[in-house]
Amino acid sequence: MNIKELESKHFFQTYKRFPVEISHGDGCYLVTKDGRRILDFFTGLAVSALGHGNPDVLEAVTKQISRYLHLSNFYLQETQVELAQSLLRASNYDRVFLSNSGTEAIEGAVKLVRRWGKTQKKHTLVSLLGAFHGRTMGSLSISGRKKYREGYDPFLPGVKHIELNDVETLEQAVNNETAAFFFEPIQGEGGVRPVSEVFVKKLVELHDKYGFLIVADEIQTGIGRTGKFLACEHLGIKPDITIVAKALGGGLPVGALLAREELNQYFPPGSHGTTFGGNPVACAAGTVVVNKVSEEQFIKDVGEKASRLRDELETLQKQYPSIIKEIRGLGLMLGVDLHTTGAPFVEWFLEKDVFINCTDQTVLRLLPPLVIGEKEIEEFIRVFEEILKTS
Repeated sequence: MNIKELESKHFFQTYKRFPVEISHGDGCYLVTKDGRRILDFFTGLAVSALGHGNPDVLEAVTKQISRYLHLSNFYLQETQVELAQSLLRASNYDRVFLSNSGTEAIEGAVKLVRRWGKTQKKHTLVSLLGAFHGRTMGSLSISGRKKYREGYDPFLPGVKHIELNDVETLEQAVNNETAAFFFEPIQGEGGVRPVSEVFVKKLVELHDKYGFLIVADEIQTGIGRTGKFLACEHLGIKPDITIVAKALGGGLPVGALLAREELNQYFPPGSHGTTFGGNPVACAAGTVVVNKVSEEQFIKDVGEKASRLRDELETLQKQYPSIIKEIRGLGLMLGVDLHTTGAPFVEWFLEKDVFINCTDQTVLRLLPPLVIGEKEIEEFIRVFEEILKTS
């Protein structure tokens, strides 16, 4: 049996996998066992921000592996402290809880909000339709993507969902009983749809009026993806809690809950925990990633490359308006909304050795490595134009 047949035989069929076998990664490319070099504009869903095989990440991981792979959170760990210091410095937060993943960090945020809310007599959670915060029951409860929720109810009580960027509905949804408002600065699974500045301005006004917490899910948008260390910097807002993951570990699983100092008292010893969260090897990689991405010149370069890519995409939109409806997003998290289904485009790109992703039926989601160069941008645009000419 070949690997595809073995996968089909042994696994729950929850993933629609690309029909290729990867041998290794090389910078902005993935190399298949039969020698194809595939330009990676997907990066494992915004994970491989520094590309594949980054030498600094590999050096840090190799060094830590030779020391120990795991201790547990009953021990003080140098690599955890180093990552925490780098993260808090780059994000301007005060406290951190390290987890295995983004969805686990969201679960931690829900628990922290609930625990804080009990002392304030606040219990309702508000989030957005179209939002995706993870696949565990707590994160699904606040997610607004119907296809991920079907069949898993009943969910957590006391959760409301409202339309993205609907200021009037926001005003009606929050009150003195609201414990927290959860949002993604850009909805990834929801079609690469940014939250508007007007909506955020009203959110801050209501936050100040009613005293609820604001929780930003920056699992996909954080760690430099949008041309700022955190996407909320574009909006001029600092939420009470921010969640980061995906790119944080340089390819290894780690997430983080970042919070203001005032919330520290609501997570006393024993109130929350994890066995593998803050794994020392993942933390060693994460420190390299955070230190690199938070460099002023690195962030500046991401912004410049993002502008170049967006300009090229908007040129294609003008040339093919019957196919491309809109270009959305920030930095190197861009969505190309089509007038037609996007799935065939994913296949056509793969035939021409480029990985992309389709979300929300019609949106081509572009998540290239943050270290992408002019050559790779030109290659992507050339392939896209070839596809548009023949589609």
